[in-house]
Amino acid sequence: MAQLVVRDLDEEVVRRLKARAARRGRSAEAEHREILRAALLGAGRKARLKELLLAMPDVGEDADFARAGDRRRRVNL
Repeated sequence: MAQLVVRDLDEEVVRRLKARAARRGRSAEAEHREILRAALLGAGRKARLKELLLAMPDVGEDADFARAGDRRRRVNL
C-alpha cells in the first residue's frame, strides 16, 4: 500500500477529522482513508441531477403529463 503525507493542514480541519473519526469509532487515519476513498471512488456519492434525469426512461407522451384545468380555489386571509 502507498502512503500519503499531508502537510500544513489547518488545525480546525484536523480537529474536525478527529471528531468525525471518534463519532464513527475509527482512527483519524482510517477516517482520512475513508474520506479519500468516498471522494475519489464514489462510495456513497449522491447522484447529480443530470445523471438522475438521464437515467429516467423515455416513456409516455407530453399529454400524459398535462395538468388538469383550473383547480384554483379561493382562500380567505
